[in-house]
Amino acid sequence: MSKPGPGYLYGLAAYICWGFFPIYFKQLLPSSPVEILAHRVVWSAVFMALVLTAIRRWGGIGALARSPRKLGGAALAAALIGVNWGVYIYGVNTERIVETSLGYFINPLITVLLGVVLLGERLRGAQWVALGLGAVAVTVLTVDYGRLPYIALTLAVSFGCYGLVKKRLALHAAEGLLVESAALAVPASIFLGLLAVRGKGTVGDVSAIHTALVLAVGAVSAVPLLFFAGAANRIPLVALGMLQYVTPVLQLAVGVFIYHEPMPPARLAGFALVWLALAVFTWDGLRAARRRATVAEPNYATR
Repeated sequence: MSKPGPGYLYGLAAYICWGFFPIYFKQLLPSSPVEILAHRVVWSAVFMALVLTAIRRWGGIGALARSPRKLGGAALAAALIGVNWGVYIYGVNTERIVETSLGYFINPLITVLLGVVLLGERLRGAQWVALGLGAVAVTVLTVDYGRLPYIALTLAVSFGCYGLVKKRLALHAAEGLLVESAALAVPASIFLGLLAVRGKGTVGDVSAIHTALVLAVGAVSAVPLLFFAGAANRIPLVALGMLQYVTPVLQLAVGVFIYHEPMPPARLAGFALVWLALAVFTWDGLRAARRRATVAEPNYATR
């Protein structure tokens, strides 16, 4: 059996890092979600500038700047990841880690739906069943929460769209992430400046450890995104979606077993429906892959 390629290893590394993110972001309290997001953006840009300097790839930024299509795509990716980061930080630091994990559980289903809506792809019967189960699960969870699980849905849609944009741009991981971070760094820097002028910033006022953790958030955020970009450029989007299950499993475990967030029967039933939908989706994907491999074998033998 052949060893997994680097793309799969990059994807697995990214999703494991993201799975334990709630523990890290909990340590950034009492900083507000918006302040954490602003620091995350600014220090990600600084970290990526250092990375590009180290690997001597600044020339690629000039080439990217001369391509309006890629520049616009990078700006769109920046907006999507900014929304994703902000909503995720808010969810973690308002005792909703379980709901953030739901967002990443349903992300593969959202990716399939995006393929239908935006790319005109046609679904097989089992894929429609998986989407239907996902819709029922969201309905059950809406009743349980007493509201639409907007944190989960926003995370799923924003990250699904981000993965789609990154896949189509096929930018070098470091260059793309620098442009994305830089696009958000200007408003983030202005916000942090206003906080400092008003004396409402928390960095430097809580503890040395808190300050160090906040300043390190850029590197902590950029490393798994580099892994993700490396994976997105090397493996199919379907494979990337299957690897993504690692993140919500870890996040759910962190929320329930470390931070003791509630998991009442109705909520568990909603999650069970999501897991069933993912099982159907995965089974159908593997079956389709086997069929393609079977069809390709005779053709290969005649070459």
